[in-house]
Amino acid sequence: MDAPPPITADVLIVGAGPTGLYGAYYAGFRGLTTVVVDVLPQPGGQISTLYPEKQIRDIAGIPSIRGRDLVAALVAQADAYRPTYLLGRQAVALGYDAERALVTLDDGRVVAAGAVVLTAGIGTPTPRLLPCGDAWLGTGLSYVVLDPAAHAGQDIVVVGGGDSALDWALALEPVARSVTLVHRRSAFRGHAGTLRQVQAGPATLHTDTEVVALDGDLAAGRLEKVTLRARDGAETVVPADHVVAALGFVSDLGPLRDWGLQLAGRSVVVDRSQRTNLPRVFAAGDLADHPGKVRLMSVGFGEVATAVNHAAVDLDPGLTLFPGHSTDGH
Repeated sequence: MDAPPPITADVLIVGAGPTGLYGAYYAGFRGLTTVVVDVLPQPGGQISTLYPEKQIRDIAGIPSIRGRDLVAALVAQADAYRPTYLLGRQAVALGYDAERALVTLDDGRVVAAGAVVLTAGIGTPTPRLLPCGDAWLGTGLSYVVLDPAAHAGQDIVVVGGGDSALDWALALEPVARSVTLVHRRSAFRGHAGTLRQVQAGPATLHTDTEVVALDGDLAAGRLEKVTLRARDGAETVVPADHVVAALGFVSDLGPLRDWGLQLAGRSVVVDRSQRTNLPRVFAAGDLADHPGKVRLMSVGFGEVATAVNHAAVDLDPGLTLFPGHSTDGH
């Protein structure tokens, strides 16, 4: 079978999370044609995959916004300039011709771009598994909460001590019959303010405790109870229709690791212009690393705008680095 024809664009953005979506908007604002590639089947990156219902509170000017609503707003903002989305596809190889970077996708298609901006976050996330829960995955066990309403009237056990566990416990409290939060340590890693909210609410907390068994009618996919074991060996059985294991995720850069990028652990080293060590390749957001880096979504927005502005000047040296404000002339 012949390979599909190449797609040409001024800028290829690899990663359709918030940073990548804002980059697609900003490239359009600068008059650049844009292709956005992501291995996930929908835009939004980790927000869409891991916490679409979570309230996000660290974006300037927005006191609080649900994850899925933020993604929808970023997509609408970018769509004003009609970027081309290639979702459910992975960027696997990088090459060059005389004028462009040539990125090959896992379906064989090549995107020929004047510049590449990597905004793939921390890579593809894989959940840390709950050892006793393998048989229940997809029925009585999940690693994310995509829709709290799906758990209305249920007894829910949330396992973990980080921000996701605390956030999901809070999100489920209004709809579930009961919420039990189980953490194998006494101290939580999540935000102290969120922990105080959970502690003040109706959820039952078990610390220094692990989930050791899930029981019910496996053939029917009906979980009924969960056995907890405290550090002193005492066991407690609690009713459970569903377990949410928020044990964290392991990330992998995948094929990007073989591109020849200068790496610092799982991050790509960039300079003040967000340039990597490879020609025509920039990086921004959680994927990028430089001295003094602070990994915040708001920082990623600034970084991708910086990358796009420098890419624009590379593509047309007659342009100025600063294009003016979006409100200029209006």
